Amino acid sequence: MKDEREDTAAEPRIRAATAADVPVIAQIVEQAYRHYIPRIGKPPGPMLDDYDARVSEGVVWVIGERPSIAGIIVLLPRPEHLLLDNIAVAPARQGTGLGRRLLAFAEAEAVRRGYRELRLYTHRTMTENRRLYAAIGYDEIGRGTEAGYERVFMRKRLAG
Repeated sequence: MKDEREDTAAEPRIRAATAADVPVIAQIVEQAYRHYIPRIGKPPGPMLDDYDARVSEGVVWVIGERPSIAGIIVLLPRPEHLLLDNIAVAPARQGTGLGRRLLAFAEAEAVRRGYRELRLYTHRTMTENRRLYAAIGYDEIGRGTEAGYERVFMRKRLAG
């Protein structure tokens, strides 16, 4: 007979990141984004972020089975919307549904906080990301250069 605690422990769960998670968070982000460097011509913005500061601000969540982390999401509160600033899944775990779980978490968290809209941006050259976001209900709302990157801004209106 299987131990129920074993089954529960094996299910990836989302939790707030801690300072101890920062090295793994930075590693996942580096692994998930490095293949974009040749396309963009420089490291994508998430690779330059200060994850010690982000974690201390309480805006980073991780997904995985303790003690390992397989993905991360950064959600920044704004006056009119919640900004999905970064989402990254370790390459070995991509395609397993963890990214979609993190996206669903972002929507639920936005609604829980009283937001009616979730926003994000991606680089103009990250066409596969734009297609994914459009397929799950995000609309493009603009393009522009921000922080030296050619960004596509998107939003998803949420049922309150």
